[in-house]
Amino acid sequence: MGARGDAQKGLKKQKMAAGGEEPLAHLAPRSRLPSRMRLQKYLAQAGVGSRRAAEELVRQGRVEVNGVRAELGCSVDPVEDRIRLDGKPVTVKMQKVLVALNKPVGCVTTVSDPQGRRTVLDFLPDFGVRIFPVGRLDYDAEGLILLTNDGELANRLLHPKYGISKVYDVKIKGLPDKKAIEHLRKGVRIEEGLTGPAGVEIIRELPNAAWLRITLHQGWNRQIKRMGLAVGHQVLKIRRIAYGPVRLGRLARGRHRLLRPEEIREIYEEANLYRE
Repeated sequence: MGARGDAQKGLKKQKMAAGGEEPLAHLAPRSRLPSRMRLQKYLAQAGVGSRRAAEELVRQGRVEVNGVRAELGCSVDPVEDRIRLDGKPVTVKMQKVLVALNKPVGCVTTVSDPQGRRTVLDFLPDFGVRIFPVGRLDYDAEGLILLTNDGELANRLLHPKYGISKVYDVKIKGLPDKKAIEHLRKGVRIEEGLTGPAGVEIIRELPNAAWLRITLHQGWNRQIKRMGLAVGHQVLKIRRIAYGPVRLGRLARGRHRLLRPEEIREIYEEANLYRE
């Protein structure tokens, strides 16, 4: 088939893995960093010189790993370990990866699970870098979850200082009255304190239940379920439909897509990182 044919075949597989969404090929080439690698290889990829030059730096005692003088031939974790040359951090630049996944019910939003349950990573292909979920969705909740390898972006998306909005469609038991809705909007008291102001509207009424659209700017553990109980309505279903500027749209359950360039720009702007 040849190199070109192999590349086309690989691209086709990537597009199929993404559920027909944007293929990985629209990203610029990126470094593929394994979980562990030789220190001299890491230094070379970071641009400090050739591997031979990197070996000499280690011999001279100028390289530290996690605050300890490095030894020639040791291996490092490119993500977890702190590597310094002459006291200054040495990092390998990686392509930023931002993924939107429609998390189904029955999986956890962690990179691994000691109970052996499915995680959100089980629904994704290998992107060549280690990515992790931004925040959590309950095991029995579904909808939009973002995953990235950009730790600073993830921290800001989760930090209440930046007030990034998250929108949920929530099914509750019973029909709420105006007082309950207003209570949810102004804030209800749960264990952590008074919940912040929320956007709440009824989008559908059923004989014995209702669908609400709730917009939050904070993310306390199981917050929506506890908010419902605080006003006398058990939460039956939760589906997140938006995270900041990113919308779930028609993305099927268990499928993913890479964020579009305009979404990436907007989410970095909201996190006040776009110009930094």
